[in-house]
Amino acid sequence: MSINFDEFFRDELTINDIQVAMENEVVTTKEMVKYYLHRIAKYDQDGPKVNSILEINPDAIFIAEALDYERKVSGARGPLHGIPVFLKDNIETHDSMHTSAGTIALENHIASQDAFLVERLREAGAVILGKTNMTELANGMASEMWAGYSSRGGQVLNPYGDPDLFVGGSSSGSAVAVATNFTVISIGTETDASILSPAIQNSVVGIKPTVGLISRRGIIPFTYSQDTAGPLARTVTDATLLLEVLTGIDKCDPATYKRKDIPHQEYSNYLDAAGLKGARIGIFMGASEGFLQSDEYDDGLYKNVIQTLSNKGAILIEDVDIPSFNREWSWGVSLYEFKHSLENYLSQLPAQLPVHSITELIKFNNDIGDRALKYGQNKLELRAELPNTLRSAEYLNSKLDDLYFSQEQGIDFTLKKYNLDAILFPSYVGSTICAKAGYPSIAVPAGYKKNGRPFGVTFAGTAFSEGGLIKIAYAYEQATNHRRTPKLRV
Repeated sequence: MSINFDEFFRDELTINDIQVAMENEVVTTKEMVKYYLHRIAKYDQDGPKVNSILEINPDAIFIAEALDYERKVSGARGPLHGIPVFLKDNIETHDSMHTSAGTIALENHIASQDAFLVERLREAGAVILGKTNMTELANGMASEMWAGYSSRGGQVLNPYGDPDLFVGGSSSGSAVAVATNFTVISIGTETDASILSPAIQNSVVGIKPTVGLISRRGIIPFTYSQDTAGPLARTVTDATLLLEVLTGIDKCDPATYKRKDIPHQEYSNYLDAAGLKGARIGIFMGASEGFLQSDEYDDGLYKNVIQTLSNKGAILIEDVDIPSFNREWSWGVSLYEFKHSLENYLSQLPAQLPVHSITELIKFNNDIGDRALKYGQNKLELRAELPNTLRSAEYLNSKLDDLYFSQEQGIDFTLKKYNLDAILFPSYVGSTICAKAGYPSIAVPAGYKKNGRPFGVTFAGTAFSEGGLIKIAYAYEQATNHRRTPKLRV
C-alpha cells in the first residue's frame, strides 16, 4: 500500500495509533523511521534548524527491518514494538553512537554497555533512533550558559517562537524532538527541572519520576540524590506506556531497591478520563513575585486550569501552605555530589579518551577554548576546588536539611495536612522542592500565551505516587486537549 506519510503523520499519531496501523499493515517500522529521518533533515538540520538532534543511530533502519520481520513471524512484543525513541546524550548505549553529555572531550566516547533503561527499551522492541542535544554537562558547565546549548551540538531552539524564546532545562533536545515530531517518544533526565521545564516550554508531557523508580546506571551523573531519567511525549498515554517499560529493579543501583516489595505497576491502568472526580488537589499560589511577573507565568491560564479541575469534579483546596517552600535552600548537595559523581565517572573511562578527571576536562577545554568555552566553565572550576570525599559538614548538613525540609516539612507535610492526592503548581515552580525530596511530578500543556509561548502546569505527589498523578494528569489532558503542533517554516 502506498501512502502519503506527511498526511499520515499529520495528526502526530500516538503509540496506540501506530500499533494499530502496523498491525493492519498500513505502515511499517522501517517506513516510519525513514519518515522521521526525513523530517529531521528538513527541520532540524535545515529550514528552521531547531538543532535538537545530536546524533543518529546508523543501525536504526536495520533494527526497524528486523522488528518488522519479527512482528510478521511472532507478533509484537508489546506497545513499544517498533516505536522510535530518542535518548538524551548523557544516556549510554553500547552501539555505534557516542555518549558525551554535550562535551567535545567525550565526543568519541563509546560506552562499554547499555544503560539499564536502554536494555529495557531494547527488550521492549523500541527503535533507538539517536541521541538528543542537551545543556552541556546537564548545566554543570557555566552559569552564563544558555539552556539547551552544548559545545558539541550548539543551541537547541524552541519551535514555538523566535530564536530567543526559552527552550527549557537540560533535556531540551529531547523535548523539542517530540514537540516537532522527529520521534514518537524520547527520554530526558532531571536533577532539578531538566524534564519539567523543557516539557512546559515546548508544550509536551514530561514525567519526572520518583528517584529510584528508574535505574540511574549508565547515565552520566550530576548528583546521587536527585538524578533520574524520565519520559517525554506528546500525550500522557504515550509517556505512561514509556514509563512502564523503563521501571525495574537493578542490582547495580541501590536507589531501585526501595521497590523490591512493591509489585510492578501497570501505570496504563490509571488512564481514566474521569480521574479528576473526587481527587483532592491542593492549589499552590505561593510562587515568588519574580516568577509571577515573569513571561513564564500567565494568571488567566492558571485560573483556567483551576476552573477545569473544579468542573471535572476535583475537590480543590485553595492556596495550600508548604512550610519550607520559600526557604533559602542550600546547594551543597549538587555542588559536592557533582564533583564526586563526575570524577568517578570520568576516572573509569577508557584510556584512549583525553580526560579522566574534572581537572583534565578543564584543561582540555582551555586548550580548545574557541570551541569549548563560549560561555566559560566557572561551574566546573568551582567544583574542581572541592574535596572529593563527601564528608564535609557543609555537604552532610545540606543533605539532611534537603530531605527534612522537602519531605517532612514540605511535600509530605502538605499532602497530610490537607489530605491531598496531589499538589498543582504553575509551570514548574515546584521542581526544586520535589527534586530535593526525590518525589515525582508530571508536566502537562495548559494553553498558550498571547505571544504563542506555551504554558503548562505540574502535578506533584509523594514517593511512588506516579499512578495517582497519571490519573489526574490524563483526566485533565482529556478535558482540555490544549496541545497544538508548532508551525515550522521550511
